[in-house]
Amino acid sequence: MPHLSLNRIAKSYGPVHALRGVTLELSGTGVHALMGENGAGKSTLIRLMSGLEQPDSGQMRLDGAPAVLHTPQTAQKAGLRVLHQELQIVPGLSVAENMHLHRPFPRRLGLVDWARLNDAAREALGRLDLGRIDPRQPMGRLPTGDQMLCRIAATLVGTDVPWLLILDEPTAALTPPESERLFRVIAELRAQGTGLLYVSHRLAEVMDLADRISVLRDGALVSSRLRAEVSEAQLIEDMTGRPLPDLFPPRRRPPPAPSVLRVRGLRAGPLRGIDLDLFPGEVLGIAGLVGSGRGHLLRALLGAVPRKGEVSLAGRPLPTSPEGAWANGMAYVPRERRAEGLMLLRPIVETATLPHLAGLCGRILNRRAERAFLAKTGAQVRLKAAGPQVPAAALSGGNQQKLLFARAIGANPKVLLLDDPTRGVDVGARADLYQLIRKLAVDGTAVLLVSSDLPELIGLSDRIAILQDGRIGHMLDTQGLTEAKLLAQTYKVGP
Repeated sequence: MPHLSLNRIAKSYGPVHALRGVTLELSGTGVHALMGENGAGKSTLIRLMSGLEQPDSGQMRLDGAPAVLHTPQTAQKAGLRVLHQELQIVPGLSVAENMHLHRPFPRRLGLVDWARLNDAAREALGRLDLGRIDPRQPMGRLPTGDQMLCRIAATLVGTDVPWLLILDEPTAALTPPESERLFRVIAELRAQGTGLLYVSHRLAEVMDLADRISVLRDGALVSSRLRAEVSEAQLIEDMTGRPLPDLFPPRRRPPPAPSVLRVRGLRAGPLRGIDLDLFPGEVLGIAGLVGSGRGHLLRALLGAVPRKGEVSLAGRPLPTSPEGAWANGMAYVPRERRAEGLMLLRPIVETATLPHLAGLCGRILNRRAERAFLAKTGAQVRLKAAGPQVPAAALSGGNQQKLLFARAIGANPKVLLLDDPTRGVDVGARADLYQLIRKLAVDGTAVLLVSSDLPELIGLSDRIAILQDGRIGHMLDTQGLTEAKLLAQTYKVGP
């Protein structure tokens, strides 16, 4: 059985010690989970094992012999394969073409042999019981979950099948049904003799999947235990260095008040007539299957996509542009923070103040007021950054998300739109954000929450609206609601 030993691996970036003498044993069997807060060193360790970077000190040994992984190609030859969180696909190419991107296309008489290409992809998909996926269709037409499964199947094309597959936050962008399909594929890989290093912030799925769980904190390995030897509470304390209270703060029902957001007959994209009322101090969750229009609803309310119908905020018609929505008391935290929310190469103070410049400017921008704005809102969200001029790309994922929250709460919004607000965020930052959302609600802000994390949706929301076929099919009170009941209502059609 193949075996990879990491012995006292260290890696620094200038004064920042990303890894501090990490020793870890990985074998080609079972599921080994790697956990830790954002910035704990998980991504650095993955880059070293994938050949993208080299350690400053320490040694890797494969089956007892020194292993130097100079490039991703050498890592692949050593039997290691990494599937990163961001989907690395070419949407316009077929499934089969995407599955062959890391290897030469089969050829016949100097031309691409399309029959062999498609047959090889079909065989690899079949090994994971994914025969329903046509390898000839464009990858971009598949749901996100199937795209992830095709990327996993691509590792089984040909003869150089990896003995260790590293999955980095594979369920971050998946719905619960898509995650279940992924878990079945993981079980199949495990049965076929592939070992998995599974990186995730989601405690429940790690506790279900893993045979062994290792935890990094501040670049050091703090624990490595068999799953049966550790509890969720112990994992949280290992990751954060402190015990955390219940993740979800207690609900406080807001006093009766007129709705702050009133929507009637909203039509936009897949939405075919949405009616809803959102009240001050309420957290209204939005659930639905892929394609139901959850994220589209938020973008339509913000004015980021064309809409029809009546939308009023605090009794006044809401403008149909993002600028007008922000100016009238609506704020938004997008699902894709790096692609839609952050100016990665610019100072964090610019990301934080972007929608609020009118209030920070006279005839020229008031730099002192700009810094004071970030200092105030950054303290509210417990943002950790070296200073206002640090580029957003230098922050950990959790602090990048906190930066977007700092921007959103900067003008005390009447309505806060949240699209998967804790996606890819560690448990410590997640607890901070949950406390913040509850405090905003207690102070009177109305929150519209879209989340693919069912415990989060139930734990934070006062009510949950289920989108079906472009309309609100059911409205549920969360008192006593379970994940099973929520899923059942999500699939249920009719009263």
